[in-house]
Amino acid sequence: MILIGDVELAGIKKIKSGKVREIFSFEDMLLIVTTDRISAFDYILPSLIPYKGVVLNSISNFWFDYLKDVIRNHIIETDADKFPENIKKYSSMLKGRSAIVRNAQIIPVECVVRGYITGSGWEEYKKTGGIGDIRLPGNLKMCDRLPEPVFTPTTKEDVGHDILITERQAKNVFGASVIEFLKEKSLKLYIKASEYALKKGIIIADTKFEFGSISDEIILVDEILTPDSSRFWPLEDYEPGKQQPSFDKQYVRDYLLSTDWDRNSVPPELPEDVIAKTTERYISAYEKLTDKKFAM
Repeated sequence: MILIGDVELAGIKKIKSGKVREIFSFEDMLLIVTTDRISAFDYILPSLIPYKGVVLNSISNFWFDYLKDVIRNHIIETDADKFPENIKKYSSMLKGRSAIVRNAQIIPVECVVRGYITGSGWEEYKKTGGIGDIRLPGNLKMCDRLPEPVFTPTTKEDVGHDILITERQAKNVFGASVIEFLKEKSLKLYIKASEYALKKGIIIADTKFEFGSISDEIILVDEILTPDSSRFWPLEDYEPGKQQPSFDKQYVRDYLLSTDWDRNSVPPELPEDVIAKTTERYISAYEKLTDKKFAM
């Protein structure tokens, strides 16, 4: 097992280091490497989660293939053994956790789709009876399924929290036709994926999509429908009116909330048992969704 935190590839230009992903540029393409870092409350935690990068990359690749009939995506190659020679020499580190993708111009809006009322959506609903400019039924309980999935865009911030904006505000910034297209595709992606996941015993409570453009074509980019970008709940344990057990990093958030960390300073190391149980949750999500045994 190789734990990957920071990534440097001699001779290949790194253009961005995100909370989890490292992005490199070569020719007219990008190399995305998914590390074993984990973030919570806008901080990168000091602990690495074994196998996390491989699991996230594998889940994204699964969804990109499953949903390719909804919209074209940025994937060019996911097999490290087929990468160009100057990158393939790093294949022992990159195998399973990297992808070569098209270099799209990112549309700076997070396309959030919610099928259930939870998280920041629940907090806003309690105050206003809706989310953004979307009115919702008045008798919803925490984690209730919504009458239909809703599109609630946010800004895409490099630092700090993304900010919820209304669909109207998004149209004013990005244009009505662009936002209508993103909304239509986001809802179709969520509905197809969530219906599939339910058959595998997983509720996708909410998720976010990112899009970019190449020439005049809008395509799906970044990661999709992973435990980092979505809330995954076990169907067998689902019970509205309370917080749900999860396959995603909510387990880590809950642990951190149980400590005396003030969320305004360097985060603490995670205990070994929390790290191990987090790995188990990520692997379990992969195996349930793909019907494949995760190869450690």
